[in-house]
Amino acid sequence: MLLGVLGRLPLALARAVLAALRGRLSALCWELTPLVLPLFSWRRRSGCSPDTPAALREDKDETVPTPTSVNYHFTRQCNYKCGFCFHTAKTSFVLPLEEAKRGLAMLKEAGMEKINFSGGEPFLQDRGEFVGQLVQFCKKELKLPSVSIVSNGSLIRERWFKKYGEYLDILAISCDSFNEEVNVLIGRGQGKKNHVENLHKLRQWCRDYAVAFKINSVINRFNVEEDMNEQIKALNPVRWKVFQCLIIEGENSGEDALREADKFVISDEDFEQFLERHKDVPCLVPESNQKMRDSYLILDEYMRFLNCRNGRKEPSKSILDIGVEAAIKFSGFDEKMFLKRGGKYVWSKADMILDW
Repeated sequence: MLLGVLGRLPLALARAVLAALRGRLSALCWELTPLVLPLFSWRRRSGCSPDTPAALREDKDETVPTPTSVNYHFTRQCNYKCGFCFHTAKTSFVLPLEEAKRGLAMLKEAGMEKINFSGGEPFLQDRGEFVGQLVQFCKKELKLPSVSIVSNGSLIRERWFKKYGEYLDILAISCDSFNEEVNVLIGRGQGKKNHVENLHKLRQWCRDYAVAFKINSVINRFNVEEDMNEQIKALNPVRWKVFQCLIIEGENSGEDALREADKFVISDEDFEQFLERHKDVPCLVPESNQKMRDSYLILDEYMRFLNCRNGRKEPSKSILDIGVEAAIKFSGFDEKMFLKRGGKYVWSKADMILDW
């Protein structure tokens, strides 16, 4: 009967009704969690069923990590087609705003200090209003020390900075090359728009609106020989995060993948040579495949932690359904590697000494 009623409603309204119902059910499940967890605990002691969800299996010897820094990929949709992308447009789902806020509040309660919004491209959803409202909520309501965004920068407008810039600590822009032809080969080309010219415009807006500016670069077969010293020093980001191109089964490799990143992969030796060439850049933060794979807490569009330990992304249950503590046990997060790679740093702009 419910499906029949929904079938007669406009699509947008039907989605809103379903989202509201899901929220009510999630809240009910959360209230019942204290009753459910002891049951699974009892089953474990008497021979836990193999069908028991991994995230709900109790292990008294297991240390539950704190979600100090979380990367929330709230959308998979993107306007670029980077060939090595490891979080591809497999769905078009985005949580309703209030559900996303509820999940972020749960993470704050569990110990989150930094949230990074990513995608896909975060500024695609509602022309940046969705991520803007989340940024404002996290800084103004949750009072998180650090709120950041990773974006390709192509859809950001100055009016966004005017409205939300005060709530954003760090804006990271993806730039893999200062040669526009290489950007096109990689998949960052977009018609007549120049990715590098746009990068400089965004750098100036970050100065104008007191947002710390960061650059992310993925080093691959098409840019590994490039010398970026002069350009990076001129832009003077607070951090230049340099990633080695990473293969994730099901995302950029394999039969069910939307990308084929094999042609972009470089050796460890090639990556080290690139780092050696740029060793005098003071803001350089290198991340090899080994450092990347298990040292990030990644939430997908359903607010599920993604475990990458087996070379592909295996999701937990959503934190909205089973809570943060139960879900994070399935994340595969290596807290020691997170600290070793410098995952915790001065990430609040209030604590930075910057020449805006």
